[in-house]
Amino acid sequence: MPAFARRACAAVLLAAAGAGCTPGPSFSPQDWVFLPPDAVVGAGDPTRAAILNTAYAYGNPASLAGRPAEAAVAVAQLDYLASEIPFGARWREFDPTVGLLLRRARDEVRSYVGVSPAAAPQAVIDAFYGTSRALRANDAAAAERILAPPVVPNSRQALAHLSAMPLLPIANQATVRAAQELD
Repeated sequence: MPAFARRACAAVLLAAAGAGCTPGPSFSPQDWVFLPPDAVVGAGDPTRAAILNTAYAYGNPASLAGRPAEAAVAVAQLDYLASEIPFGARWREFDPTVGLLLRRARDEVRSYVGVSPAAAPQAVIDAFYGTSRALRANDAAAAERILAPPVVPNSRQALAHLSAMPLLPIANQATVRAAQELD
């Protein structure tokens, strides 16, 4: 191979290697998440259901007033979407800013509810779906036990906040944008 051809190939390989190093959201194994089997009853797509449910829940917080089991599901679904949308292969056609906005929304919701910022997304999903199940079974003591450190430092405060979700503007905007992208 002539020298100019080797230099051209080397330049192309360097450019291709550099393209993979552009800044963007970082991915770690803790970002691999899944929803529990009971996330959707029937043959529905749990991710699509999570997008639509969170858009409604965070856009209409009055619908969650006094309904902590439903609010717990919305918290779990948002935590799921904040990991799934930016990295899931099915959602690569989504505007990338939606994934970034969902991550900011997750931070906002975690802060309000009292979830540890360092909690792994799957631990949050499992804890809040478990809490929802306990609350639906009228077992408040189990709900308190499920919302425990290291995921939630103060379970009583978290349960009180689930019963009175306010309008969380970033969560509202992010989930509406996700629903628009789904459409």
